[in-house]
Amino acid sequence: MRIILNTVKTLQSQLQTSGDFLTQTRANEESIPAYSFEVTHQQSGDKSQVKVLDTGIIVFEPLNRTSNKDIVLSSAVHGNETAPIEICTDLIKQLILGELALNERVLFLFGNPTAINIGKRFVEENLNRLFSGGHSLDQASSQKSGATLINKERHRALLLENTVRDFFDAGTAISAPRERFHYDLHTAIRGSKNDKFAVYPFRHGKPWVKNQLQFMQACGVNTILLSNSPTTTFSYFSSNNFGAHAFTVELGKVKPFGENDMTNFAGITQSLRQLISAQPLNFSTFNEQDFNLFKIDQVIDRQYENFVLHFADDVENFTDFPIGTVIATDGEQEIKTHQQGEAIIFPNANVAIGQRALLTVVPTSLDN
Repeated sequence: MRIILNTVKTLQSQLQTSGDFLTQTRANEESIPAYSFEVTHQQSGDKSQVKVLDTGIIVFEPLNRTSNKDIVLSSAVHGNETAPIEICTDLIKQLILGELALNERVLFLFGNPTAINIGKRFVEENLNRLFSGGHSLDQASSQKSGATLINKERHRALLLENTVRDFFDAGTAISAPRERFHYDLHTAIRGSKNDKFAVYPFRHGKPWVKNQLQFMQACGVNTILLSNSPTTTFSYFSSNNFGAHAFTVELGKVKPFGENDMTNFAGITQSLRQLISAQPLNFSTFNEQDFNLFKIDQVIDRQYENFVLHFADDVENFTDFPIGTVIATDGEQEIKTHQQGEAIIFPNANVAIGQRALLTVVPTSLDN
């Protein structure tokens, strides 16, 4: 018991001094003892409580102000997507050091600490295919792809699900009704004709929320993919189960730590700061013409070992092809475009058999 207490005291002291939660997460990738402390904002004197729940999981709650928003900001669901990790690391540091006012409840999640440390997308399985119970389903397919039945990603997905559920439930216990948000921050494997874009999870007949599109626009994201079916992604989990405003936000291309031009993310960093501190979000008047809206046309899952993409590795997301172009072959099957303006997104020929290797999308409008 004394050893555990000494460890917690050391961890708490280090974090309060440095504000560097990422370093502490990476040094304790498997688990970390839970602990908490209070922070005083440098200017207002308002206090907030900081709770480290587990490795890569930290909650901030205002103590002197009544909040009505519960905000989840996740990054590192894929461990090599560093720009979102750096954005969240900086926000966490500002909150711990009392430099950023906290007026809403916020949960930060570094999704896959082990994958961060090895600089890989994942260890055994794509974590962003394991939510909404995906961690407990399709275990035969998991074993076929080479992943163990119970692995780090499956354990982590369950922990992240439970953490989000507990966070939202705790907010409701404070006051109701409340607004819930989940922005799952990523970067793409390859470049994109639209440098930043977001996937708006399937809403089961509910309308797309225009002020959320305006928030994305304020973040510097005006290309939106409107999802038309349930998925096992993290953002869909929060949207479908808890009614959260949610997006998977793609912020450019994967780069190693230290090589991201952080000025490229000024829009989203400022917008998240304003959301956390309850500052006014001054949106421009909504105009659908300001957005590039797409919907999914084809979902191509890899079925055979012999799966080939028929375009170069440097072809960017949202590149469109003429009708009838063979964009991939899967075994003996040719996969062709069949609509005007049909474009590729998230191509990856190296996924496990049974997993998604490519989407195609076509332009759309909010009314379609």
